[in-house]
Amino acid sequence: MSSPAQPLAASLVQSVDWLAIAPPTIAAVVGLVVLVADLFVAEHRKALLGWTSVVGLAAATLTLLPLLDGDRSTFCLTGDTTVCSYTADRFTLIIQFLVLGGALLAALLSVTALKDARKELPEGEYWFLLLSSAAGAALLPASRDLATLIVALEVASLPAFALVGLRHGDRKSSEAALKFFLSSVTATAVSLMGISFVYASTGTLYLTQVADRIQNVDGQLHTLAQTGVVLTLVGFAFKTAAVPFHFWVPDTYVGAPLPIAAYLSVIGKAVGFSGLILVTVVALPSYADIWGPALAALAALTMTVGNVGALRQQATRAYSAVRLIAWSSVGQAGYLLVPIAAAAYSGDAEKSIGSTVAYALMYGAVNLGAFAVAALVGRTKSLNRLSDYRGLYTSSPLSALLLAFFLLCLAGLPPGIIGLFAKVTVFSAAVDAGLGWLAVIMAVNVVIALFYYLQWTALLFRAAEGEPEKHRVPAPLTAALALTGVLGIALSGAPQLVLRFTDTALF
Repeated sequence: MSSPAQPLAASLVQSVDWLAIAPPTIAAVVGLVVLVADLFVAEHRKALLGWTSVVGLAAATLTLLPLLDGDRSTFCLTGDTTVCSYTADRFTLIIQFLVLGGALLAALLSVTALKDARKELPEGEYWFLLLSSAAGAALLPASRDLATLIVALEVASLPAFALVGLRHGDRKSSEAALKFFLSSVTATAVSLMGISFVYASTGTLYLTQVADRIQNVDGQLHTLAQTGVVLTLVGFAFKTAAVPFHFWVPDTYVGAPLPIAAYLSVIGKAVGFSGLILVTVVALPSYADIWGPALAALAALTMTVGNVGALRQQATRAYSAVRLIAWSSVGQAGYLLVPIAAAAYSGDAEKSIGSTVAYALMYGAVNLGAFAVAALVGRTKSLNRLSDYRGLYTSSPLSALLLAFFLLCLAGLPPGIIGLFAKVTVFSAAVDAGLGWLAVIMAVNVVIALFYYLQWTALLFRAAEGEPEKHRVPAPLTAALALTGVLGIALSGAPQLVLRFTDTALF
């Protein structure tokens, strides 16, 4: 009995490429270290936990550099080493850079936010949850089977629910966490049902094998396979905050601590969109006739509803600045969906996906920068209304100039060249794929967005009402502003570098 068992046992043993899995692993290990250290660190030294987390995220980001020399895969089938659960290719590395770099900037914002919170936020739990979510988000773009994809999605999402509602005794925060939780759990349930149908139809969870087998499913299982594709897409549409699954976004951003709202606006989107790309372009290219039109319609609806929602924000309403960024992020999600939809019609799906990734990199840098300035103003103006930004140039010239630059990038106007470049790239992807109607809707929405972005920008340079209030900028906040500002300006100086980097062998 033992001799047949030995070859079987040997066949189940897989070698692990530790360098390939280093980015998410470092984030997870540092999170556990911070959680344990919290039990022993004295109250007046809790800030050390924050700086440990910042260093851990920086180290995880740096481990991407040795992976640039070529694709690496691990956790592969022993009988077929080309079928793997984890792949560190160009697409993976770009999204991991966006995720870990974004988490690092959110961590810098959090250091100041936790100090200002005066014990309203438990530091040990906060940093553990943030690092855990970042680890899951970094794992997701490398996932090449549906089980790992869902596990990574939930590891990224579950800590985020707790982070939104972590502030003690805050009813608004608890309500936001509940809305976020209910919508995300619904999305996960729908995705799981869809994936189970796909598995039942194909007999495999590996994305490349699904792509091959789903084209030749038994006639009796064809309806099951189609239903699975539709349900999986609906689940990921929730995660990307696409309309009509966007209702949780404004209240969640307002109720969450501001660094977590910044984290969700960039990392949350990166998670949803990278998962959507893997499911559609890698696993289900043969069903492009289903997901292509569906995503095109979602893109049109999402950008329109998001921009109209941002346009309706009143300057004197409480939290109107955060709400405007929230609705703006819904509109930006619509732009991000355009090239994915175009991939269904284009002969070069990689180029279309490269447009989405390029846009995501631009959006991540400038949106985190806008949140950094919002965090600065929110230190003295807790209601964070748009009217609170009036005359910001008088009290804090550099912050006002940076926010103006970030808003112009989001609008796609010079000197925010990277924003213009990214929008033209997405627009070209739609036109090249024959989606002229979608390009027209996008052009109309860009004009709508110009109005509210320029309105906010103009407010920064108007005469302040009353005595202008000086804004003292703590070192972590200064670092976040400097990093996002330098990145935005550098990319505006050489925008072609982004597309060249994202257009090289994504898969």
